[in-house]
Amino acid sequence: MAVDSALSSPLGPPACEKDAKALQFIEEMTRNADAVQERVLAEILSRNAETEYLKRFKLGGATDRKTFKSKVPVITYEDVQPEIQRIANGDRSAILSSHPISEFLTSSGTSAGERKLMPTIKEELDRRQLLYSLLMPVMNLYVPDLDKGKGLYFLFVKSETRTPSGLLARPVLTSYYKSDHFKTRPYDPYNVYTSPNEAILCPDSFQSMYTQMLCGLIERNHVLRLGAVFASGLLRAIRFLQLNWPELAHDISAGSLNSRVTDPAIRDYMCHVMKPDPKLAEFVEQECSKENWEGIITRIWPNTKYLDVIVTGAMAQYIPTLNYYSGGLPLACTMYASSECYFGLNLNPMCKPSEVSYTIMPNMAYFEFLPHESSRVDSSAPPKLVDLADVEVGKEYELVITTYAGLNRYRVGDILRVTGFHNSAPQFHFVRRKNVLLSIDSDKTDESELQRAVENASKLLAEFKTSVVEYTSYADTKTIPGHYVIYWELLTKDDSANLPSHEVLNRCCLEMEESLNSVYRQCRVADHSIGPLEIRVVKSGTFEELMDYAISRGASINQYKVPRCVNFTPIMELLDSRVVSVHFSQRLPHWSPQRRR
Repeated sequence: MAVDSALSSPLGPPACEKDAKALQFIEEMTRNADAVQERVLAEILSRNAETEYLKRFKLGGATDRKTFKSKVPVITYEDVQPEIQRIANGDRSAILSSHPISEFLTSSGTSAGERKLMPTIKEELDRRQLLYSLLMPVMNLYVPDLDKGKGLYFLFVKSETRTPSGLLARPVLTSYYKSDHFKTRPYDPYNVYTSPNEAILCPDSFQSMYTQMLCGLIERNHVLRLGAVFASGLLRAIRFLQLNWPELAHDISAGSLNSRVTDPAIRDYMCHVMKPDPKLAEFVEQECSKENWEGIITRIWPNTKYLDVIVTGAMAQYIPTLNYYSGGLPLACTMYASSECYFGLNLNPMCKPSEVSYTIMPNMAYFEFLPHESSRVDSSAPPKLVDLADVEVGKEYELVITTYAGLNRYRVGDILRVTGFHNSAPQFHFVRRKNVLLSIDSDKTDESELQRAVENASKLLAEFKTSVVEYTSYADTKTIPGHYVIYWELLTKDDSANLPSHEVLNRCCLEMEESLNSVYRQCRVADHSIGPLEIRVVKSGTFEELMDYAISRGASINQYKVPRCVNFTPIMELLDSRVVSVHFSQRLPHWSPQRRR
């Protein structure tokens, strides 16, 4: 399609006129980032001026940044949780937002062991859809002819619940997939999926995955890109293929759908799609029955140009495994978002994972940045926050947002490093989630949660006069799904032969899992995205050796603390060489969609 030269973009030549307009919008927003931010804050403050929350701070109708910053405090979730709970319980007054709260988006972060509830309003769907609409126009600058095929994306809805007042509480992507924005999206040749809506919207994870994989195999020669939200999700799909390829091949050969897939909408859709294809079935069997699965993605889907997955932050641990299965295909990280707000996009999506930077779109919310060093100083001193256009390259900041839905100066908990600017909009490298120790999928376990889990589990050892004297952990992603590994050094108070048995230590694994937050337990029970927790008991004196090793590398003996999470290969090799017994959870921990009261 010929593109009007007046709509050409400094980012590159657009693939079509629709792309040209999207790229032009990115340029307009990023050229005028500070002015856009000023307008966004004024809009939010004008609209929400009469809310109970903002009226507390006596802004007097002011909508400027100086007044806002001088009167409205910087907050965490716990500060605003009472207001959120009132809304959840049915208070319909204008507490946080002048617009009605339409639902709650459940965060992967937790408070008191439960998912945080993020208030949202209907128009936020439009804002999220706007950011989605910018992704393919940018990708088309780097990868040509994506309109000539399809994307095999493994997308899933997760369980949802209702608050006491009846408002839905569910993950942001579940909200989006169930919205008309997604279900009735207009046809776009650059954004066609092999997975039917019926499969994506099926709440049963096995039936959904089976159908999406089956459709991806049937259309293997049309697939130009593979994706999932997180890298861990794409690896779970590959593991699913390893476990289920005989049944998938049988269905392809016979032109019939596995009886384990009972969802009526899926069965109705697939009966129009499936027809016997013995040749394809033979090919699937031939490739999947081989012992070596290196490069399996490009063997099964030979026209794949890249993998679309998040591999920043904790997901970077999956890069070597993805490279193994894909034969080194490019890994594209396209956008940066959370339950609280969608933030921005990667304007160079085909860069190396270590070089990924996200450009914050200034129209999404009002953004401030807390210099990361200040989070370690006296918390009684007022934090000096920096505006979007005023951050400095090379410095790290914690992200603080003010949203249309009523979060004001809310600390998201993400640590970002400024890598540069696109026009006047800064670009950030995601460094990490603040305080997160272990993460396999969407779970985030901090040090205090891990400590509590160890304490609860170690109570089972008391009758054997045994205690945990030291421990550390790591997220093992070599297994699919990945799982938590906890190293314990035990001390028994006497030489009694009544030592804790293998069975008791297995129960300790389960007790630790029961003590972890609801996101972890949902990943274990409902999503099957985390494997059973493992405890490795090490020889007495192992942690003293660990300290000696650290001191030999320059650590101060006076300041040395046992690391509660390890990932440095020599340390892990030392720990593994001292293991005397290995134990796993034998059952799933308790979890239900209902929030604990």
